[in-house]
Amino acid sequence: MKRAIVLMNMGGPNNLDEVEVFLNNMFNDKRIISAPKPIRKMLAKLITWRRKEEAKSSYAALGGRSPLVGYTKQLISKLEEGIDATVHMAMRYTPPYSFDALQGLKHVDEIYAIPLYPHYSSTTTLSSMEDLEESIKKQGIHAKVKTLHSYYRHPDYIAASVERIKEALGTDNPEEFELVFSAHGLPKKIIDNGDNYQRHIKYNVYHARKALLEAGIQFHKTHLAYQSRLGPLEWIRPYLEDKLKSLKKKKVIIYPIAFTIDNSETEFELDVEYREIAEKIGFVEYRVAKAPNDHPSFVKCIANLYESMKVS
Repeated sequence: MKRAIVLMNMGGPNNLDEVEVFLNNMFNDKRIISAPKPIRKMLAKLITWRRKEEAKSSYAALGGRSPLVGYTKQLISKLEEGIDATVHMAMRYTPPYSFDALQGLKHVDEIYAIPLYPHYSSTTTLSSMEDLEESIKKQGIHAKVKTLHSYYRHPDYIAASVERIKEALGTDNPEEFELVFSAHGLPKKIIDNGDNYQRHIKYNVYHARKALLEAGIQFHKTHLAYQSRLGPLEWIRPYLEDKLKSLKKKKVIIYPIAFTIDNSETEFELDVEYREIAEKIGFVEYRVAKAPNDHPSFVKCIANLYESMKVS
């Protein structure tokens, strides 16, 4: 029995030339902008034209590329050490696309599609699933495909989050810090139309708070906020900038709860742009915890998810 795991994520530019590709593909996704295709295509070009130079500057500060692909490769390397399947990545908006990932999988018996989004959303999980299914059909692959929609309450995933928060805290007293779980925002209308993302995020925060208390770690207060707002629409609240302004303690740890793999929105937006905001507000400590990446608990989480899918 030949098995393959396909890890799905949004992707990120591998070089500065791919920034425009990344933006155009993202805003041309019907799950991101629901306008009719001709209008969506035009809007994607307009938004890309407006945002590409700023985006290139951000990626240049990160060494000219997104860190996401590199971290994903490290995760795959550790995963393959202990399972009976090959592991591949399929990125939604930049290479390697799902079509690329499937090139060597035409003779496998089973494909396990695992999103690197712990929380289900039409804008992430569904978009990646549809893209993978389309690529499977185009290539005439007849393998049995098993999918997974969410795992935000999986104990190993929660454990990885707690460990990353502990790393950021170090030996300091947690009662001197506020903890903010920062999730990627979405336009409010997407949630109002029934998307489960915000509900999953809130449940995730509940389980993470519980695990922290069980580990004997009690922050002054813990909070949830949303980052990455774009455009004129109202997005789900509270916005991260507003949350930072409201905190009484001027020591804060930010945990990027919506991300399993570090990317430009954690290593630049959170660690650079929001740090500047925090410094202006007067924070004396502003720390951004790492995403799970290739943490042993997260490697264990993905491996256990795979084993569960095999018997389901």
